[in-house]
Amino acid sequence: MTYVVTDACIRCKYMDCVEVCPVDCFYEGENMLVINPNECIDCGVCEPECPAEAILPDTESGLEQWLELNNKFSAEWPNITTKKDSPADADEYKGVEGKYEKFFSADPGEGD
Repeated sequence: MTYVVTDACIRCKYMDCVEVCPVDCFYEGENMLVINPNECIDCGVCEPECPAEAILPDTESGLEQWLELNNKFSAEWPNITTKKDSPADADEYKGVEGKYEKFFSADPGEGD
């Protein structure tokens, strides 16, 4: 089992999760984070830290798309281990539905 980041992170990207991850398995895209499922040790400390509730265990049904997306982009985006400032408008996008279709960017972030 692993944890995955879902579309609730898109345009929010709070990054509280990267501070608590003991194995540094988060990777930064332009407007969201992903978890490398091969590096995640299933400790679960990141899940309650996410204000957007974007991190879920992959054992929940319907998350296959997110497991695939996390796996793909964690191989392409830079690693991030230190919390940065969230986007200035992050709170405006918290809870917005359909963010993947509207706002997802495959572009990498800056990383550490």
